[in-house]
Amino acid sequence: MTSDQDIWNSLPVPVFIIDTEDRISDVNSSGEGFLNASRKSVVGHPVWDQIAVDAPLEEAFLRARQQGTPLFVNDVDVGSGNRAPLQCALQIAPLVGYAGSMIMIISPRELAGRMTRGNTVKSAAQSAIGMAEMLAHEIKNPLAGITGAAQLLSMNIPPQDLELTDLIVAESRRIVKLLEQVEQFGNLSQPDFKPVNIHDVLDRARRSALLGFGADMTIIEDYDPSLPLAYGDPDQFLQVVLNLLKNASEAAGPKGGTIRLRTYFEHSFRLRRSDGSGHSLPLQIEVIDDGPGLPEDILGDIFDPFVSGKENGTGLGLALVSKIVSDHDGWITAESVPGRTVFRLSLRRAPREDTQVNKEIT
Repeated sequence: MTSDQDIWNSLPVPVFIIDTEDRISDVNSSGEGFLNASRKSVVGHPVWDQIAVDAPLEEAFLRARQQGTPLFVNDVDVGSGNRAPLQCALQIAPLVGYAGSMIMIISPRELAGRMTRGNTVKSAAQSAIGMAEMLAHEIKNPLAGITGAAQLLSMNIPPQDLELTDLIVAESRRIVKLLEQVEQFGNLSQPDFKPVNIHDVLDRARRSALLGFGADMTIIEDYDPSLPLAYGDPDQFLQVVLNLLKNASEAAGPKGGTIRLRTYFEHSFRLRRSDGSGHSLPLQIEVIDDGPGLPEDILGDIFDPFVSGKENGTGLGLALVSKIVSDHDGWITAESVPGRTVFRLSLRRAPREDTQVNKEIT
C-alpha cells in the first residue's frame, strides 16, 4: 500500500510545512528541487530566509494564521539563495490538526503560450530561409560583379574619388555576409540527439572565446557538478553558447568585462504546449554578463530575425540560437538591466536508458 510519505514526495509542486515560529518543519522532494537544497539543510530554518517572495507577504501570512483562513497570491516572483526567481502562484492554508502550523504550496507558472511564441519565431525564421533560398543566388552574383567593377574603377580614378569605390566594395561585401548568415538557417541540419555533458560544451566554448573574440573578457565557471547529461546535438549546443559569448563580449566593448557561465538543476521547470502536452526542462544554463544591457524597447523581440541592439548588427545570431534551442524542444529567455544581462537556456536531460548506455560505453 502507498504510504503517506510516498504521496507527499510524489506531489509535482513544491510544498512546505511551516511551524508556529515560521520555521520550515518539512518539505517534499519537489520543494527540495525548487530550493536546490536538501531537506536536512532547510528544516528548522526560518522560511523567509530560505524563500524570497517579491511581495509584502509576511503580514498577510500572519493574518491568515491568526484567522485560520487560506491565503492565495498569484503571479509573484519567488526565489531562494540558490536559484533565480520564478513567477509563481502561492497557496497558503492552516494545517488541520496542527494548531498554528501552515502549509504552503508553490506553483511555478507553467509556460503556457510560450510554445506559441517559439513557433512564431520559427515561422519567421522559416520565412527568412525561403526568401534567402529564392534570392541569394540572384543577388550574390550581381553583387560580385558590382564589387569587381568597383575595384577596377579604383585603379583608374583620382585619389579623391577612392572613398566612393571603397564604400561600394564595403557595402557589397556587407550584403553578401548578411545573405550568408541568413542561409545558415537553411543549412542547419536536424539535431543529432545523444547524451551530452553540457560542461564539456561550455568549456570548449570558453576556451575558444578566450583565444579569439573574448580575449579581453574574464569568464567565470559556476557549475553544478551533479548536473545530469543533457539530450541534444553537442555541435549545435556549442554554436549556441559561442553565439551568446560573442554577444556578451561585443556588448562589453574593448575594455572587456566579466561573463559568468552558470549551471543548475531545476526540478519543477516544465514547458507546456498549447495542446496541453508538455515535458520537463530541468537543466538550466545561464550566460551572465556585466555589460550595459539590452535596449528595453527590443528586449521582448530579441530572438526575432533582423532585430538587433548593436550598430550595424544583422539580428540573426540570436534568431539562430532560438531556432536551435527550439529544435531541441528547449526554451531560452533573456533578462537585462544595465550591468547584468542573463540568457538562460532550459534543456531536456538525457533519457535514463541513454545515460546508462553512455556510462557503460565510457
